[in-house]
Amino acid sequence: MTKTIAIQGIKGSFHHIVSLNYYGSTQHVKECLTFDETVASLFNNTAETAIMALENSIAGSILPNYALIDNNNLHIVGEHYLDVQHQLMALSNQTIADIKEVHSHPMALLQCKSFFKDYPHIKLVEDKDTADVARKIETQQIKGVAAIASTLAAEIFNLDILAESIQTIKHNQTRFAIVNTQPINNHKNEINKASLKFELDHKRGSLATILNVMSDCKLNLTKIQSLPKIETPWKYSFFVDVTFEAYEDFEKAASIMTIMATHFKILGTYKNAKL
Repeated sequence: MTKTIAIQGIKGSFHHIVSLNYYGSTQHVKECLTFDETVASLFNNTAETAIMALENSIAGSILPNYALIDNNNLHIVGEHYLDVQHQLMALSNQTIADIKEVHSHPMALLQCKSFFKDYPHIKLVEDKDTADVARKIETQQIKGVAAIASTLAAEIFNLDILAESIQTIKHNQTRFAIVNTQPINNHKNEINKASLKFELDHKRGSLATILNVMSDCKLNLTKIQSLPKIETPWKYSFFVDVTFEAYEDFEKAASIMTIMATHFKILGTYKNAKL
């Protein structure tokens, strides 16, 4: 069955590449320039599922997306890790010496910051989407401006790659979440990872106690991220990823944490993509 998948960005973006890797090329893609628009598409029935970047091995967590998933009660139903290789691209018949400005998404610029120390004449300009910059350069035939984007974007928009893999750390992975408004009925024997959210009282050892529950129930903590509660200064929500071998171990831990933590929520249970 053909699905419509909402992505942040346009065709040629890294979210588009994830949609191709995860669902294949037969699906429809809904292009959204913001993550808010991506989430909204799930509720106005213009997309059945959405893809959202959650964290990068260089730049860290994308905190607003954790809040979007939580505040909209979305369900993480899968994940995908993408080896992100940033290419510097521009219209043909130019060299890096001809480039005065490089435009890209803030995360891409951050991941490639060291590369541009050798090119002080280049101004770095933040934009909404990597592939959208490539499209604008091509459609408006802008010379002297380069984009940081994927190899797929260079192919789609007929741009020349001036420098390959310019990210600071060559092994550069981004984790993407596959999200829906409703959970999907995965078989329990296929589920070995969960994303959780909870709050804790300001008591000594409260976080350690929760972590001990996870350990005692044979859960492996793979991610912990705190996010401040805007409406309650100096109080934090914790977002946690855990893996496990037996679903029954997770169910036991969840039943205990429901009692011990405040506002405990299971954001999703799914198959671990990083094995």
